[in-house]
Amino acid sequence: MTESQPTRWVQSSELTRYRLAPNPGPMSLEGTNSYVISGGSSGQGATADGGRPGVVVVDPGPLDATHLQELAAAGRVELVLITHHHSDHTEGAEEFHRITGAPVRALDRSLCFEAPQLADGEVIEAAGVRIEVLATPGHTADSVSLLLPDDGDHGSVLTGDTILGRGTTVIAYPDGRLGDYLGSLHRLETLGPKTVLPAHGPVLPDLGEIVRAYAAHREERLAQIRAALERLGAEAPVGAVTDLVYADVDTSVRTAAETSVAAQLDYLRGWA
Repeated sequence: MTESQPTRWVQSSELTRYRLAPNPGPMSLEGTNSYVISGGSSGQGATADGGRPGVVVVDPGPLDATHLQELAAAGRVELVLITHHHSDHTEGAEEFHRITGAPVRALDRSLCFEAPQLADGEVIEAAGVRIEVLATPGHTADSVSLLLPDDGDHGSVLTGDTILGRGTTVIAYPDGRLGDYLGSLHRLETLGPKTVLPAHGPVLPDLGEIVRAYAAHREERLAQIRAALERLGAEAPVGAVTDLVYADVDTSVRTAAETSVAAQLDYLRGWA
């Protein structure tokens, strides 16, 4: 493997590995981590009867032929799960369903193919792995996290975009809401020191620790928004507040900054 052709597969935990999708950007970091889950060495090697091992694929990512074919080759795809509706996670889902024949499930019914939508608290048994579905709205209304309680010593959680491997999550207001997000952080914190398997960025070792850091960051930002409103007036528009609070933000993520401010103003003002 040459330096110009790095491997896109990463072993992320005992039961998972991911393939990095070729869609880097300011919001997607290096790209989307498309995960493969399997009880048999993360889907590597043959089963006892010589067949391909069963796998679950999470977030097949963009509509990129090579990426989807590599995911399909990872094993016998039993199920595809979607963490939320954003296109960097779902654009290739319908084509991946066509390639593999595997049912696709998400909290958003419109993203499902030949399968029911996911339900909060549901326990899925597939590919030799137990997967617990946790509704974690906030980044989007349909965001879910996937708990693998038997993955390593403490278990792991695929967090989608609710927790990232680097940086912080944008609340995609008005679909996402900050109040919901803070509630989801609290829910995740109760799971303890589990491995964080994010949809973007590197794997993190301690869910509880990173959730507390995220919550502290949100409180800091809210304090900055309150200070800006004291200076600009209680009804200051989103753009003016963004100019003050995110004065040094790069233009490539200006829209995301404005979205974040809108979500925080919604939370502070108690908009319906």
